[in-house]
Amino acid sequence: MLIQIDALGPAGPFRSRERKPLTSLAGTSIGEISQVPPLYVRRTLTAMRAAPVLPTAARLSALEKAAEIFLHGTVGGLDPDAFERLVSTASGVPLVVVRQSVAWVADVLRSQRATRELAMPRGAVDEWHAPQTLDGAAVWTRKGDIFAVHAAGNTPAVHGLWPEALAMGYKVAVRPSTREPFTAFRLVSALREAGFPADVLTLLPTDYDAADVIIAESDFAIVYGGQDVVDKYATSARVLTQGPGRSKILITDEVDWRAKIDILAASVSHLGGTACTCATAILVEGDPEPVAVALAERLRAIPSLPADHPDALLTVGTTAAAREVDRYLHAVAGDATAILGGDTIVDELPSGGAVLRPAVHLVTSSAAPQLNIELGFPCVWVGPWNARDGIAPLRDSLVLTAMTSRADLIDALLDEPSITNLYLGDNPTTWLRPGVPHDGYLAEHLMRTKGMIRSATVP
Repeated sequence: MLIQIDALGPAGPFRSRERKPLTSLAGTSIGEISQVPPLYVRRTLTAMRAAPVLPTAARLSALEKAAEIFLHGTVGGLDPDAFERLVSTASGVPLVVVRQSVAWVADVLRSQRATRELAMPRGAVDEWHAPQTLDGAAVWTRKGDIFAVHAAGNTPAVHGLWPEALAMGYKVAVRPSTREPFTAFRLVSALREAGFPADVLTLLPTDYDAADVIIAESDFAIVYGGQDVVDKYATSARVLTQGPGRSKILITDEVDWRAKIDILAASVSHLGGTACTCATAILVEGDPEPVAVALAERLRAIPSLPADHPDALLTVGTTAAAREVDRYLHAVAGDATAILGGDTIVDELPSGGAVLRPAVHLVTSSAAPQLNIELGFPCVWVGPWNARDGIAPLRDSLVLTAMTSRADLIDALLDEPSITNLYLGDNPTTWLRPGVPHDGYLAEHLMRTKGMIRSATVP
């Protein structure tokens, strides 16, 4: 069965004249995805602006209902198993990773009632007619009306953030990844089936020109990509970028790293090493080489399997793409010592495509440039750190796991603005839980408080 990913607009599904092929890793055709033109985008956003905002109770109820449809329902003719296998076949993401990611997105949908309350300032109310406004209070309100999403295709888990915007009353326009549009289509369809009107939530598969129109004509946007994407939108207060995480682990010398090797390996390899929370660098006070060697042994034991194998943990790509990543890794490794993956990270499969095998490199300084190179597979740079280095080598981290008992160091790391999340002790960099912010609460970007006082005569 060939899959058709149509736009989901205010008037219903729309199949554009221009479409792009969807293929499996083996190069076989599995369907087509529409590419809507800028005119369709503009008309869609105009219709969305005219749509009424769904009441809070209805939004939260629909999100909870959508979780069950997304996780258990048949959507677009695909039951959960067929959907998950399709995602794995098309993207090379291991089936077990797809299933973990889908379960995570469902948990996020179920948790929006609590997440919304956690994100709201303690002194604010979320309805103007709350009794507190009789004496004067802060009311939590939206800064805008339309939120645009330029989704990535590395795992379905990337769709675990933007539903927060729906909980806050935004209308949301999602531009899916061409590599893996199936999760976005299923999630938007499930949310619409659960009660979100078609003019409040849309799916707009587009080319790059029309994608720029979506961002330019929405009030706020979230965009996924590499450092080039981060740089492109660095000066825009309207665009929240989700770029390289450059997540790290620090191990100080009073900690026995031997007892932590499972946590280190999980931080590097969870979700096939594709997540921005996967550890890119491990800094060790003392000799880092034994840590690198032990970690390499653990990662070497992960088998190379087709993505749809139930025991697969590593991402599969086309052979050509895998070789290109391998060439890039060799180029940027420079003077780093390869402990694992030095010959090649490409392991071709008889069924087609190639597994991206883990790589572990040893660097000689905490200032080595390789420590900030992030690749989309289990690739980690291990190097030395000492107290004289301070926190400079740990900056610009989405997540830092600090395995230390030093309170003064913890205080300094918590106060460092460029460290987004700080985990202490036996917690991998990939730990997540609904309600705990990933890159701050999305509400910090989309909401504000307004002072209000009203007379008792105002209903």
